[in-house]
Amino acid sequence: MPFTKEESVSRLLEEQLVKDFISTLTTMNKSTAEQYLSRLNIFNNFMTKEFNDLTINDLVNKIKEGSADPYIILSRYCGYLKSSNDLSTITIKQRVITIKNFFEYHDIDINPKKFKLKVRLPKIVRRNKEAISKKDVIEILNNCSDIRLKTYVMLLASTGMRAVKALNIRIKDVDFDNKPFIIYVRGENTKTKTDRIIFLTDEVTNQLNAWLKYKHRTRRICYQDKDDTGNKKTISVYRTPNIQKNDLVFSAYQSDQTPDPKSLYGELLTSFGKTLDRIGKGEKEDNNERRRQITLHSFRRFVKSTISDLGYSDYSEWFIGHSGSTYYRKKESEKIEIFRKIEPYLTFLNVYQLERQGADIQTKIDELEFLNQLLRERDKSKDDSISMLADQLVNLTERLKELEQKQQQQQKQF
Repeated sequence: MPFTKEESVSRLLEEQLVKDFISTLTTMNKSTAEQYLSRLNIFNNFMTKEFNDLTINDLVNKIKEGSADPYIILSRYCGYLKSSNDLSTITIKQRVITIKNFFEYHDIDINPKKFKLKVRLPKIVRRNKEAISKKDVIEILNNCSDIRLKTYVMLLASTGMRAVKALNIRIKDVDFDNKPFIIYVRGENTKTKTDRIIFLTDEVTNQLNAWLKYKHRTRRICYQDKDDTGNKKTISVYRTPNIQKNDLVFSAYQSDQTPDPKSLYGELLTSFGKTLDRIGKGEKEDNNERRRQITLHSFRRFVKSTISDLGYSDYSEWFIGHSGSTYYRKKESEKIEIFRKIEPYLTFLNVYQLERQGADIQTKIDELEFLNQLLRERDKSKDDSISMLADQLVNLTERLKELEQKQQQQQKQF
């Protein structure tokens, strides 16, 4: 009887070499360790089929003894993965490299040149990612099926946060008292392992407030209980959930255990996919029917491109959480000033704010036109003055000539 995935992983961790490898990775990054363990489990399934239940421990010992060739094993494993038509080339490469790293961790030398010659990895096809416009974002937001999904999508589209990282935000990480409103991102939830802050637009702040109020609204709860005679009866009560500062912002329920952000991601991803299908934007990528052309990561690219197009390329790297240039340093006040300039371009449904921004721009245009008119009038007045002075100069010149002629005539008479 075949083992389930959980049972297979559990048995795999009983092997000392795997346990040591995963333990080292866990101290660095827990999520990376989980990914590597999953890939080792896939390799273990390959071993079971190809080498008659040979364990990974036994395989490593055979390679060290010289009775097994690591390059042949990696090459066969690569072919085994290629036979699975639903795997992308980058997935195949990652899985093979993981086993290569596992061998090297246990003192098996893998020569880079030999590895390249003997293990033929598929070449990664670089495809153009579907660009998403502000119009697309507005259409998606207007068609979101529920308030939680709408809030989540708006947050991604206005901050450029990574999809799973945004689900790690707790209620206490959002500062509604600051101006502009900010989110504190903990270093353990970032790739750079550095704490940082994210500025929030007024629109997304209002949307977050609306979602949290809806989430903690008073609601009717029905449950069954037994009376004194043992008969079941339905009891209906009204309850208002307490706001727990450590709760995840996008968790949809109250429980003693904190929901896993990955499970929240699965729920929201499914709802997002249904929204795209409903508005006719759910097309899949060529040669990859599992991935849509528009994904939650598309909003991150949208934010980066939008800010860069405004002339703030270095600022865009800082805004979405990239390490960026080591020389780019700005005071907090300067970062806020730039954010205020880009905020209208990251606002989607707040018509009043957009109209007000448009009115402000029109007022500035009117002021510039007024100043331009004054300058034109001043230039015209200046030209008239110069023309008048020129005429006076001509008259004076002629008068001087007349005086000189009279003076010469008088001298001749004497």
